[in-house]
Amino acid sequence: MIERVVVRTFTTTACTSVDAEGHRHPAPEHEVTEALLEITDTDGVTGYCQVQPDQLRPAVLDKHVKPVLINQDPWDRERLWRLLARRQRGAHGGFTDRALGFVDQALWDLVARKAGLPAWKLAGGARDRLPAYASTMCGDTDGLATPGDYADFAKQLVAAGYRAIKLHTWMPPVPGAPSVARDVEACRAVREAVGPDVALMLDASHWYSRTEALKLGKALEELDFYWFEEPMEEASVSSYRWLAEQLAIPVIGPEVAWGKHHTRAEWVSSGACDILRAGPAGSGGITPVLKTVHLAEAFNVDCEIHGNGSGSLTVLGATDAGRWYERGLLHPHVDFDRIPPHRNSLADPLDEDGNVVLSRLPGIGDDWNGEHIAVHTLEVW
Repeated sequence: MIERVVVRTFTTTACTSVDAEGHRHPAPEHEVTEALLEITDTDGVTGYCQVQPDQLRPAVLDKHVKPVLINQDPWDRERLWRLLARRQRGAHGGFTDRALGFVDQALWDLVARKAGLPAWKLAGGARDRLPAYASTMCGDTDGLATPGDYADFAKQLVAAGYRAIKLHTWMPPVPGAPSVARDVEACRAVREAVGPDVALMLDASHWYSRTEALKLGKALEELDFYWFEEPMEEASVSSYRWLAEQLAIPVIGPEVAWGKHHTRAEWVSSGACDILRAGPAGSGGITPVLKTVHLAEAFNVDCEIHGNGSGSLTVLGATDAGRWYERGLLHPHVDFDRIPPHRNSLADPLDEDGNVVLSRLPGIGDDWNGEHIAVHTLEVW
């Protein structure tokens, strides 16, 4: 039975930071505060998930998470997930899909550790390695400042083994962003740099109107891009249906839309996308993303998993969903393979063939440096 649910904050170091709009960029190495959700049962086994402290603050734990989990069997993941999801209605937005997803991932980590199995095997065991696509950071003023920078970086990524690349181009607060013309220029430069055999995708990150998105999508068709992601606000499903009806390039979505698998059912059934999109971190956890994967199968639609990390790897290893694993965010000035002090190893090491081999560790695949976390703990709530 579950007897303890806490969030532990601790200090570590990072070499990236986010701008005013939440986009990640390179930064000098500096101290940051991170957090772990820890769910422990009466056998002393703990499941973990790295979380954002503001999403699982004490009030959320006390009002919504602990009343459902304490003294319950962690193997009852489906029942517990449904009870947690029902609490979102009365939380008035305070208990988010992201917070729900953190709890669900920690539960999967706990039961997989108890079983002595990697969670991807426990959930289905469809495959043990995945081709990765390189997902770039957003454009900036140093390193990814020009179309030429993107082209040069794309060649480096192909040399490292990647056979697919997704661009995030310039977004506010970068001066002059967004710009359809500049995005097209960067996409063209990358296509010319890597040739026709590398799959390319664009995430335009929701800044455009319908007419701008259509113009950009038509340009991507000419450049033989594989998919077109989030060019508009995702709350407007009709805008995406309008766009998908006019483009040959697959439109993928939704990335961040609230509503878990229910929202994704509306997207696929209404024709708002050609490829479904969901990720454990933002779509309510591993449990509803598995439901989304099987929903996509029923419609003969691909489902690509959003975001990197152990939760995404669990879904991808458990199922046939997704042609690639999203590895990133990558930048020419950042060593993505740097192991931060609070981890013993990376969850997604890349082999020489551009594949990520799934972890055989019990749990969802995170290898925490417990000594560092214990010494650098700030607070436990």
